[in-house]
Amino acid sequence: MANYTDCSWNSPDGLRLHYRDYDGPRDRPPILCIPGLTRNARDFAPVADRFAGEWRVLVVDLRGRGTSEYDPKPVNYIPQTYAADLLKLLDQLGIADAVFVGTSLGGIVTMVMAMRDAERIAGACINDVGPQIEQRGLDRISSYVGKPTTYSTWDELARALMDDNHDAFPDWDLARWAAFARCTASERDGAIRFDYDPAIADGFNAAASAPQADIWPYYCALSGRPVLLLRGELTDLLEVKVVERMAREIPDVELVTVPRVGHAPALDEPESLAAIERLLERVLAREEVPA
Repeated sequence: MANYTDCSWNSPDGLRLHYRDYDGPRDRPPILCIPGLTRNARDFAPVADRFAGEWRVLVVDLRGRGTSEYDPKPVNYIPQTYAADLLKLLDQLGIADAVFVGTSLGGIVTMVMAMRDAERIAGACINDVGPQIEQRGLDRISSYVGKPTTYSTWDELARALMDDNHDAFPDWDLARWAAFARCTASERDGAIRFDYDPAIADGFNAAASAPQADIWPYYCALSGRPVLLLRGELTDLLEVKVVERMAREIPDVELVTVPRVGHAPALDEPESLAAIERLLERVLAREEVPA
């Protein structure tokens, strides 16, 4: 596994937030990885293992996840707040722009960032999410997010994950789910728990039950820079018709369907890593064009 340094930064409202810093060249934009709703920095080890050293890789724990502080005001668990947190991180590190790699919620945060300050985005990988989200996917997430579930052993958690998600990841065996369990949970107070603040469910469930806001302008704000869209073949969150419109709105977006996975591709698939490599090549080509 690639080596990294555990670091922290302060959010605009004073929370202590965590990120992993995998060292790499400082003469090109770093890769900034943003996890999904209930996930954390451990998800992006495959990206770091492949690209760290050639690129600096920064992987964040959003507030309320991993080893970042929980927010005493759950109303702040929204994409606009996460984008402000990331802007603070980039400013603290003196980084003008970065290649954003956002899974699910992380992809939405990337779109919010584009609307807020598109010049901070050198390129973007949007992993299995779009400006319109399938209600059945939202309902599935609502069925488990924030539930106070605990497990007595890691094997128990791995088997539960496999039973609940077999249809979305039919090729994953128990060993793969055991590795996944270690990424998404931690052992605290004598029990194994998912590694996020259950209060993030409040805002998610409220948004999932309300009419969806029109965030197509947020996605379109990515226009003019290299964009990669990954979609799991078996996803329940991102319909093909939405992907087709995304391609019309940004005609040079690269669309890659990752076979036999649902929501969301884990970014260890050969198709995903190859696509991210092509995105980075496009970023470098754009950086080399004279102003």
